[in-house]
Amino acid sequence: MSNSNAKFNVSGMTCGHCVAHVKEALEATSGVVSAAVDLDAKTAEVEFNGDITAAEVAAVIDAAGYPAQAA
Repeated sequence: MSNSNAKFNVSGMTCGHCVAHVKEALEATSGVVSAAVDLDAKTAEVEFNGDITAAEVAAVIDAAGYPAQAA
């Protein structure tokens, strides 16, 4: 099974610590292959495998304290 990629708009990030928090939460999640979080664009681009869905990835970001929705 191939990996999927999704981009999310992430609200509430204001500094590098916010970016690190979102990135760490994503990378600690089973099924997430990689995550790139951009403070200026307020986005997260996530590569994930079939063990997790895009909706579940968004929920991980939400749980970290930053509302997210698919871009």
